Amino acid sequence: MSSAHSFVVTGASGGVGSAIAEHLSSIGHVINLDPTPARSANPRVHHVEGDAGDPAAAAAAAQLAEKHGPLSGWVNNAAIFRDASLATATAEQISALIALNLNLAVVGCHTAVQHFLSHSRPGSIVNVSSHQAQRPVRGALPYATAKAAVEGLTRAAAVDHGPQGIRVNAVALGSITTARYEEYRREHPEADQQMAALHPLGHVGHPLDVAHAVAFLLSAESAFITGAVLPVDGGRAALGPDPESA
Repeated sequence: MSSAHSFVVTGASGGVGSAIAEHLSSIGHVINLDPTPARSANPRVHHVEGDAGDPAAAAAAAQLAEKHGPLSGWVNNAAIFRDASLATATAEQISALIALNLNLAVVGCHTAVQHFLSHSRPGSIVNVSSHQAQRPVRGALPYATAKAAVEGLTRAAAVDHGPQGIRVNAVALGSITTARYEEYRREHPEADQQMAALHPLGHVGHPLDVAHAVAFLLSAESAFITGAVLPVDGGRAALGPDPESA
């Protein structure tokens, strides 16, 4: 990809999204669609204040990206972390939480596909998923369900729009050292040892690990990859508990 290209990354005011945006800025202009103020002073990272689940805000991000260069990649990174239990919440509350997270990816995919088609241009979409789509942890039912649906969306969109040269893939993350993770570490002194045991590589990932994987899936180097879910999890999803390990 040349520096003339542009990208949209949702939820890029912090955490993994920020790392993705900063990394992609080395090869093009990046639009961060996020309701919170942008933290980047990078002149190639631009901010659109808005909800990634709002079609009007997503369209505005696409339009701004196009002003800086042909929009060639869209990353659906924004997520909502709110849990609810089948035992204590209503079905309506749980369904609403699932819809909130899933809608972020649906709106992003819809906006990107519409933009690529209207410009008769191939493009690439990367959805950020989680190891929980396949192996949930207790207490995260709405999030895990939404991410499983995002992976289904990834495959279906890839099948539907492959003939137009639009590729759709996902990255399924393990634990990553974001501010949210660091807060968890402060509250749980045993976290480092537990997380090392959960990831076969012996440690959690860094935001730049995710950024590199996303950039690969957006690039011509992955031109024959679509409908794939790439684990970026240090082997966490592959690990099964060993009853003899104790």
